Amino acid sequence: MSTVARARCQAKAHPLAMDAVLALAVLLCMVAGSFVEPRHRDSVSWALRTPDPLSLLLMTLGAAALVFRRRAPMTVLAVTGTLSVIESVTGDPRTPVAMSAVVALYTVASTTDRPTTWRIGLLTMAVLTGSAMAAGPLPWYAQENLGILAWTGIGATAGDAVRSRRAFVQAIRERAEKAERTREEEARRRVAEERLRIARDLHDVVAHHIALVNVQAGVAAHVMDKRPDQAKEALGHVREASRSALNELRATVGLLRQSDDPAAPTEPAPGLDRLDELTGTFRNAGLHIEVARADQDTTLPAAVDLAAYRIIQEALTNVQKHAGPQAKAEVSVVRVGPNIEITVLDDGSGEHEDRPAHEDGGGHGLLGMRERVTALRGTLTTGPRYGGGFRVHAILPLKNRTPTGEDPA
Repeated sequence: MSTVARARCQAKAHPLAMDAVLALAVLLCMVAGSFVEPRHRDSVSWALRTPDPLSLLLMTLGAAALVFRRRAPMTVLAVTGTLSVIESVTGDPRTPVAMSAVVALYTVASTTDRPTTWRIGLLTMAVLTGSAMAAGPLPWYAQENLGILAWTGIGATAGDAVRSRRAFVQAIRERAEKAERTREEEARRRVAEERLRIARDLHDVVAHHIALVNVQAGVAAHVMDKRPDQAKEALGHVREASRSALNELRATVGLLRQSDDPAAPTEPAPGLDRLDELTGTFRNAGLHIEVARADQDTTLPAAVDLAAYRIIQEALTNVQKHAGPQAKAEVSVVRVGPNIEITVLDDGSGEHEDRPAHEDGGGHGLLGMRERVTALRGTLTTGPRYGGGFRVHAILPLKNRTPTGEDPA
């Protein structure tokens, strides 16, 4: 931290102490200036002289009032202005008591609005200059009288300039904070939309299997002939429980849907068996894709199958949007032990290299991928490739596991 920045921090932390230091500095300047005796004809004499006790008292009171300039700027201006008027009328030769009034006027101008600054500034200049010209010991056209007019104008102008700069900086800061809040709200909205889509997909998968259980239980209740009474009673419970679960799931997802959302699709949820169809749509759009599969015809759980399909779909969409029209993509699906690994690479060719470097830097599609992978206790890695391009790598376990890594059984 620089010396100037450190001084500003200390000034904000201890404003009264800083005002006391300023008051002492103003007092020293006024006392030093009181030793200059002006000659109105040919020269200025720098001979030492001792100010009269009244002038020393007025200078001390004016400087002491500046200690409270932040707490009561108007009152301090009135006090220092009154002391300056007294000095202008009684001082012979005059001492620079008006310096404290100039500092007080600067404080008022820097803490109020521009119309108030104009009114207070003009009033202060008129009173101080008018009293010095009308009742002072010097001629009305003396340079000291014009100096009072100039210094009070400078104090008001400088204070107004400081206030304007503070307002400008504050406006910039507020716009930046508002833009940041807007980005955060947009990110939350996109994540909420993605979660809603996940809930719909979950409904499609689970509801499909529960409906099958319901149908099979109903068939079994009619065809089983061993211990028919107990079998029918047990199957009846299964049927009723599956129907209740289906209704509860439909009601839960219905709470997530908006009133204007389209109805849930009745076709099966997509999976890797439709990977060729998915890549074909991107090829028709002009994207060059190479697909490699080494999953040994593994039968994936419905949730894992759907998540793998959605990850590839979103990754290829990002390639088409961000990597440029000449980009090439590679998709691989590999079975590695108890996991299925999905990798989507692109060479990053083209003019659009503005996608985020990782999932936390933007890109709501990447947030959606992470939501899906986290729900299955998998891992997702995304980021730029060495030499250009982008890489999406997901590891999805074929069996659902608890957070501790153990099987539910």
